[in-house]
Amino acid sequence: MNDQQLLRYSRQIMLPQLDYEGQKKLLNAKVLIIGLGGLGSPVAMYLAAAGVGELRLCDFDEVDLSNLQRQIAHTTERVGQSKVLSAAAAIQQLNPEIKLVTLNERLSESQLANQVAEADLVIDASDNFETRFAINAACVKQQTPLVSGAVIRFEGQVTTILPGGPCYRCLYQEENDTAVERCSETGVLAPLPGIIGSIQATEALKQITEIGEPLQGKLLLMDALTMEWRTLRYRRDPSCPVCNR
Repeated sequence: MNDQQLLRYSRQIMLPQLDYEGQKKLLNAKVLIIGLGGLGSPVAMYLAAAGVGELRLCDFDEVDLSNLQRQIAHTTERVGQSKVLSAAAAIQQLNPEIKLVTLNERLSESQLANQVAEADLVIDASDNFETRFAINAACVKQQTPLVSGAVIRFEGQVTTILPGGPCYRCLYQEENDTAVERCSETGVLAPLPGIIGSIQATEALKQITEIGEPLQGKLLLMDALTMEWRTLRYRRDPSCPVCNR
């Protein structure tokens, strides 16, 4: 690291659990972020601020005026622009040293597999079960750590899926996709994706630097109306078609 980097990341390097070696791990890491909306915005910005060396930004959508209430990487001026390019512009202003790869498309199964295989960690910031199941399957197959988050109305959740442990399919059945609710249909409180996305970013930084205890086998739940947090434990499903093949 050069002097500018030592200064930029000094508050993290001061942490004895992370230190200089941990910051080097971050600078050498590649993270794939799928979804640059309410969750992906704070995740991408915090990982960039923390010094994750390469961020791969994946989203096929464009910025809409209704997004701006919660998707903090985007601005009024960038309405109509692709979300990956809008997020990339925000990240470059925040930390121009970060390498960015923009994937402005809906990834096919083979494309997703290739991107997951090249990443050190994947962030699932999508908004539907179909995508979450596909990301989970790819991460399990490639043995790539995954941090998954979701928000709706006043509720949020986060879990971390690591090789050898229970996966997203152990937690949810694919039949849930038929009854999925989205923010566009039910609404979401503006700060909530920021809170959950920040936790996803924290989990990612912990995993990359190998510090702390991950949310493996644990689902962290937040109710913003009561400001109560709960942690539910879940186990590997012996009949899971994804991680117990």
